Amino acid sequence: MSSLKQNKIAIVGGGPGGLTLARLLQQAGATVQVYERDKSRDARVQGSALDLHEHSGLAALEEAGLIDAFWANHRPDLDRLRLTDATGTILHDHVRRMSGAGKRPEIERGPLRDILLDSLEPGTVHWDCKLQSAEMAGEKVLLRFAGGKTVLADIAIGCDGANSRLRDLVTPIRPKYVGVALVEALVPDGEQTVPRLWNLLGGSALIALGGERTIGMGTKPDGSILVYAGLKSDDDGPRESLDQATGPEERVRWFHANFQGWSDLWEPLFAQAASMVWRPLLVCPPNQHWEPKPNVTLIGDAAHVMPPYAGEGVNMAMLDALVLSRLLLSESSTADAIAAYQAEMFARMREMTADTMQNTGMFYAPDAADRVVAMFRSFAAAETTPVIQA
Repeated sequence: MSSLKQNKIAIVGGGPGGLTLARLLQQAGATVQVYERDKSRDARVQGSALDLHEHSGLAALEEAGLIDAFWANHRPDLDRLRLTDATGTILHDHVRRMSGAGKRPEIERGPLRDILLDSLEPGTVHWDCKLQSAEMAGEKVLLRFAGGKTVLADIAIGCDGANSRLRDLVTPIRPKYVGVALVEALVPDGEQTVPRLWNLLGGSALIALGGERTIGMGTKPDGSILVYAGLKSDDDGPRESLDQATGPEERVRWFHANFQGWSDLWEPLFAQAASMVWRPLLVCPPNQHWEPKPNVTLIGDAAHVMPPYAGEGVNMAMLDALVLSRLLLSESSTADAIAAYQAEMFARMREMTADTMQNTGMFYAPDAADRVVAMFRSFAAAETTPVIQA
């Protein structure tokens, strides 16, 4: 640790993984700076709620001394996941495990981020810093940000998501599109604007399946509904037509054109949405590998992005932070720590990525409703909690 204290550590990306890593290192006295592209901590609405897992996300918060803050901010009301078909017929209600062995309690992304931000030393996070490129400058790493800002770091860790710029410095392997995209939408005041769907949702979370399409809904604390409409798409047609659907009627027409056979029940989600964003799903190869650099590495989506159909993205990012921090604080050199971390990370993610892609195929199969319901019923019978989240 004595040598680590003498190093300037740059963490690129202020999501849960990067902030968890910063907290864990600062606790041990390391000099850490976080560079985040958001203009401020309140620059954008955070996405769907997260279920944190006992041996990954929750373990990282425990070691960071933040587990009490987590329990003070978690959402016990998100205790059920409802599955329906394309007509809205209820197929299965799954009770989520919020306590006890194998617990996976839920928390909103915003409060989780606030817990982590508030735990850091003042001035740790530098906002409005979007990384453009990175290069080696002797034994140091030179980071170049939009607007001309540069930073010279002894150690650089990329936590900057699926389109990581720091990734270019360690590997030419790029994430690939999986052939499925999500349309993210936010419907304000769900109880008033979409009452039938609000009642169907029942205050928790829902996934509808049918025709190689999905619609996921989840309630937010302010009464809005976060929507993810998923579809297979191998060309730019659906994305381009969504961009052109600027009004409620156009969005409803887009829904019917791309969700053929789905009930009119879902129309209000598209008519009442405050915004709609096209999000293609990406994945890194399960068997990816690169030789370790002595002072540069990646965690979270920057290292191993995958679709959300295992509910493991944030948990793996936080576990990456936990594993890497322990090694940086215990190994005799940074190079040894990074090499050991990457070996563990590659082995851990190989099987998980493969399982995630299998789940993705299942959710968009012609018989998805039957297969997904059967899976959840098997989990319930085994008294375990599934890894899928809305």
